Amino acid sequence: MATHTAPHVIIIGGGFGGLAAAKALRGAPVRVTLVDRANHHLFQPLLYQVATAALSPADIAAPIRSVLRNQQNTTVLLGEVIGIDLANRAVILAPDPEAGETANDRLAYDFLILAPGAITAYFGHDAWIQDAPGLKNLDDAIEIRRRVFLAFEAAEREQDSATRQQLLTFVVVGGGPTGVELAGALAEIAYEALTREFRSFNPDDATIHLLDAGPRILPTFPEHLSRTAAKHLETLGVKVRTKAAVTGITRDTIHFGDERIDAATVIWAAGVTASPLGRSLGVQLEKGGRVPVERDLTLAAHPEVFVIGDLAALKDQRGNFLPGLAPVATQQGETAAVNILRAMRGEPMAAFRYRDRGNIATIGRNRAVAVIYGIKTSGFIAWAIWVFIHILTLIGYRNRFAVMAQWTYAYLTHRRPARLIRAEKI
Repeated sequence: MATHTAPHVIIIGGGFGGLAAAKALRGAPVRVTLVDRANHHLFQPLLYQVATAALSPADIAAPIRSVLRNQQNTTVLLGEVIGIDLANRAVILAPDPEAGETANDRLAYDFLILAPGAITAYFGHDAWIQDAPGLKNLDDAIEIRRRVFLAFEAAEREQDSATRQQLLTFVVVGGGPTGVELAGALAEIAYEALTREFRSFNPDDATIHLLDAGPRILPTFPEHLSRTAAKHLETLGVKVRTKAAVTGITRDTIHFGDERIDAATVIWAAGVTASPLGRSLGVQLEKGGRVPVERDLTLAAHPEVFVIGDLAALKDQRGNFLPGLAPVATQQGETAAVNILRAMRGEPMAAFRYRDRGNIATIGRNRAVAVIYGIKTSGFIAWAIWVFIHILTLIGYRNRFAVMAQWTYAYLTHRRPARLIRAEKI
């Protein structure tokens, strides 16, 4: 154990799970250290809105230090964790390139909460990363926004009709909520937001494709809501293709089956894999690189180590693995904190039980599909619920006000207010 009076709790990751755990330990008789490679908490459900210029990066991010500034027992460190020394109960940080290795690169813990999140998965095709960026952080969102709007700018200068059409063709790979939301937003950009802004071509000439390898989009939703979502997308002008497994991506072409699409912009939303930090734990990983955990969220044979969020592989009461969603991570973070306090008091730890409040995905203006507490709905009502939930769950009053103001402006004007782009890559 660490040689301090108060037990030392280290939390890796300032996402939904890590932040929930830190907040739950406010005022507790522990020392908390939260380590993250970024200095901000990111509200990932709205990341696609940054990528499609509906919101600015600062609207969906909040400095972690600011969020936890009133927690006197909590320290925030900016750093990248590269390994876990389970035998010696230590977290290993990447050394400062200027200072070299120091004693500060190892942090001793009494309890550890691992919530490092996930990264984009290309299923063994990492060569596609350059030509089909994923969407997991603000840099990704800004890069996608750059590519989308530079494609329209390039089309304004292009004289060859075939090349122009290639520039105006956009492909989103992956029919989950992120892919559906991206495709719907791209359609609104092309067919509404950019109206009358170009002289050499009509933005209506743009073509948006949504490809998914499975038999239907939004597979975690009831089948009739998946069909409704597909119809909404088609109404917006999106060409939805299912059973379309991608076999190749180049700078200007995407292949699936025996078909190809010439497209200058491809966005990858086809899946994620758990943080590679799980490999340092020396356990057999589940599908997607997730770490198997006990019912109380601890690592087998290590009751002082909790694994939550995207990194944790835990089944629900029906035998299905819990999804990598923000509500799951948040509830697991709270449970991990409670179990640490129970362990300190010598009490048995509580088993985690996920309270599923529902699932929701938006498909552009006034359109969404939702399952809330078992009630299935779609259209404007689902969209209004989506707006309310996201405003309510954003971190900080400033972000809530900013997002509400931006959405109101966009709703009334059909414009995208955050269209500034940089010509260079990130």
